[in-house]
Amino acid sequence: MTEDGEGAPASQTLDRGIRVLEHLAATREPQSIATVAAAVGVHRSIAYRLLRTLEAHRLVERDDAGSYGVGLAVVGLSRSVRRTLQAAATPELAQLVRSLGMTAFLVVRDGDEAVTVNAVEPRDSPAHVAFRPGNRHPVGLGATGLALLVPDEPSPDDRTDLVTARARGWASTLGEVIPGMRAVAAPVRHADGSTAGALAVIFVDQAVDDAVVGAALATAADRVSAVLG
Repeated sequence: MTEDGEGAPASQTLDRGIRVLEHLAATREPQSIATVAAAVGVHRSIAYRLLRTLEAHRLVERDDAGSYGVGLAVVGLSRSVRRTLQAAATPELAQLVRSLGMTAFLVVRDGDEAVTVNAVEPRDSPAHVAFRPGNRHPVGLGATGLALLVPDEPSPDDRTDLVTARARGWASTLGEVIPGMRAVAAPVRHADGSTAGALAVIFVDQAVDDAVVGAALATAADRVSAVLG
């Protein structure tokens, strides 16, 4: 197989390193070398070398028990992802956190997945949901996935929640991505009406009125859309 051909990656080592990062980001909890090796499908010694190289670049970090998690350098890299959208959305996320007291985040679409690229958590709340950049889940699942689909052309196969979200401009779900968690999200649009991303909040309070939260998110998303436009 040539470097220009399809199939095997041009750089096996780079491919393995990326898969290590993807695994650590997906699991959220520190992982032992043996666990990483099994997940990536390599010998423990290879996993060790990959992790030490990534650690040298601060892309992973090691805890006192010798387990590895995603490092702080990944945060710096993520800030450059869709920078214009993030720059427009960040003030609105901060305002949502202040007004609602909930964790707010920005999600974009990556193929068939919804990916969190920025999140802001309350600083003075006695309890809130932690939600980190890099989280992924299928588009169409959860409020954020539905919000990303709102600008799409309607289809007879659309789930009822998506039809409702299109009618009111925001989506709401319970426990679809994280069990027991409620989420509300609204789409951010490009000037041509296509999906740029979605603003969302996640919370546990069952007494919160979705309509109030949804209206706040739709207004914030509209302001971000106006900046992009």
